[in-house]
Amino acid sequence: MNNTIQIAQRAMLLAGRILLGLYFILPGITKITGFDSMVQYMSAHGVPFVQPLLILTIILQLFCGASLAAGWRTQLMAFVLAGLTLVISIYMHDFWSMEEGLQRAHEMQNFIKNMAIMAGLLFVAGVTPARKA
Repeated sequence: MNNTIQIAQRAMLLAGRILLGLYFILPGITKITGFDSMVQYMSAHGVPFVQPLLILTIILQLFCGASLAAGWRTQLMAFVLAGLTLVISIYMHDFWSMEEGLQRAHEMQNFIKNMAIMAGLLFVAGVTPARKA
């Protein structure tokens, strides 16, 4: 493979990792600044153990998002964030439990968007070479 293509591929993977990382870092920060509102929002969606799970979510979003962006333990971080995205989607974007209307359509769109993010994370986990211990 020619050197220019390799450089372009590395640059695209870096840009993708950074953008995926930011997708988690920025909401992690807003969960800190709007902690009480997020507790209420999660409670309204029937999330159990709201405060401990919110704290765990913040930690995972910030730590794993930054690690993914930096390229540290990329496979593991992408896999953890994919799992987090799935759990958040099931609890917070449960369009199937809503009546027809604008809110249901909005939540379905968020759910599908999150599945695409999860697919991107799984792709990153799959194309990143495993590091030898």
